[in-house]
Amino acid sequence: MTEMIDTSLVTFIAFAAVLTLTPGADTLLVIRNVLTGDVRNGIVTTAGICTGLFFHATLSALGVSLILMASATLYGLLKIAGAAYLGWLGLMSLRDALQTGSRPEVAAHLKQPVSRRRSFVEGVTSNVLNPKTAIFYLAFLPQFIHADDPVLLKSLFLAAIHFGMAFLWLCLLSLLLDRFRASLLSSALHRWLEGVCGLLLLGLGVRLLLERR
Repeated sequence: MTEMIDTSLVTFIAFAAVLTLTPGADTLLVIRNVLTGDVRNGIVTTAGICTGLFFHATLSALGVSLILMASATLYGLLKIAGAAYLGWLGLMSLRDALQTGSRPEVAAHLKQPVSRRRSFVEGVTSNVLNPKTAIFYLAFLPQFIHADDPVLLKSLFLAAIHFGMAFLWLCLLSLLLDRFRASLLSSALHRWLEGVCGLLLLGLGVRLLLERR
């Protein structure tokens, strides 16, 4: 039994690592918030993103997975909400990219501290509304819950493992970006990076909206 549990955990860690290291909306959001704020914004955004994992784990433990996976309507609504949020983030980044440098007050605004609360809320919202993360937890997590396990506690334990991996990776990314932030924030380069992040976020939203289940 111990060997089976160990093998099960290793398998979960491997899949969670792939999900963590694969660039997506969460990674782009961290990059965006470090560039428009600082390393603390990136870390707070990361904390919000990783906190959302416990939300998905709880839903999985409560059996919502069966409802969501069986209902095309509910899945469609989640997909639309996630796509709309990514699209909104992308449009805001594109707006900032187009305005930065064209108006002095906008450039001055970018130097002001960005709300940590806003960064955290954006991180939580991005993760909670991500259908791919939801399906990963709702369909995949139950495979690691044995009949004699306390379902909620085991789900939260697995989410905590994923939390630690994702938090470490995204914090390292935030620190790396902040190290080169001074050069990255030159007017022309900053506008280009902001625009690229905006286009990628918008593209992810459109792809999510158009893709079939």
